[in-house]
Amino acid sequence: MPLTGTAGSFDPLLEWIGDASVVLLGEASHGTHDFYKARAEITKRLISERGFTAVAVEADWPDAYRVNRFVRGDSDDDEAVDALASFQRFPAWMWRNADVLDFVGWLRTHNEPRAYAAQAGFYGLDLYSLQASVESVLAYLDRVDPEAARRARERYACFEHFGAPATYGMTAGFGLSESCETEVVNQLVELRRNASEYVSRQGIRGEDDYFFAVENARLIRNAEQYYRSMFRDRTSSWNLRDKHMAETLEVLFEHLRQRQKPKIVVWAHNSHLGDARATEMGELGELNVGQLMRERHAADVVLIGFTTYSGTVTASSGWDRPAERKRVQPALPGSVEALFHHVGTPRFMLNLQADDETTDLLKEPLLERAIGVVYQPETERESHYFHARVAEQFDAIIHFDESRAVEPLERTPRWHGDEPSETFPSGY
Repeated sequence: MPLTGTAGSFDPLLEWIGDASVVLLGEASHGTHDFYKARAEITKRLISERGFTAVAVEADWPDAYRVNRFVRGDSDDDEAVDALASFQRFPAWMWRNADVLDFVGWLRTHNEPRAYAAQAGFYGLDLYSLQASVESVLAYLDRVDPEAARRARERYACFEHFGAPATYGMTAGFGLSESCETEVVNQLVELRRNASEYVSRQGIRGEDDYFFAVENARLIRNAEQYYRSMFRDRTSSWNLRDKHMAETLEVLFEHLRQRQKPKIVVWAHNSHLGDARATEMGELGELNVGQLMRERHAADVVLIGFTTYSGTVTASSGWDRPAERKRVQPALPGSVEALFHHVGTPRFMLNLQADDETTDLLKEPLLERAIGVVYQPETERESHYFHARVAEQFDAIIHFDESRAVEPLERTPRWHGDEPSETFPSGY
């Protein structure tokens, strides 16, 4: 189905989605405008026409919850750009960009005439925010139970002399120091034990405040495990992270179910949302959110992947380095992106649930590209490709043959140059 850019372009996709309650919208990179814009347009229609009640994104819980308060008219932020201010951790451009800014403004406008319980929310799924989540739990308890806040400070003080969470993970993971596992588990248990007392004080907003706090405490428990595992085994740490994201979705479902039928759109990378069982990473023992959602919700979940053949992308040359606007190499021969390029249609959607020759072809292993926050074209094949059976990995694919970089709200000199950074390696 060609994408024409008209108002009804996504009509067939909404028909394919049907009555599903979970729609996972992927991306082949963390820095492509076309992916963000399409996900926003699809999400707007799912909220407006299909009654979806939440957007859950591959972002830190406390940072996204500030946006949630803004779109519900329940914060001190005056503008959407203010609500995005907490996204400071690398890579800030993932959420501090023009497309997310526009979507957050739209969501605020959509919610304004609606009662609080009927509004659509915005939530984070990731677990990197250990320090920010500790601060959030303490701030909540300072308001509702100062004595409990004192006990929480004593428990979370376990992390203080390590500085960065990664330092804690390395020392505790290698047995060079005691872990903080007991402390974070005990704090979560105590917070859950006092749920009825805390929630009863403020009504529906009190329920949300408590939910925010207890989810931060759960995140701290899982992040403690994650940082200890990341220096030992990549598969183990990956699985912990995706299990946390899937668990967060389940908890969010139960929270929303108290006031409305929960229907959730998820924004994250293809590598998290395409069924891992159809990829070579799955064969190596990795699982992901898409797999877990299919296993738990079967036909009630739809997985939609995104691909591109060439163009530009916002990415860095290394972890924690400045954002650059880079040129994306044409996809390698033997890849699904190269196959889609030869179709000759600039932008299209493909229903992978149809029983035809196309889906039969895509049930065979093909190379598939994944660009994260770092793009290393000098090792393009090794760094950014894996084999996947696309027709089993996703329910539908949206392809943009030529795509362009997402626009960060803060553009570095490297990004804002007249030409994208040259990234084609010599001799490849």
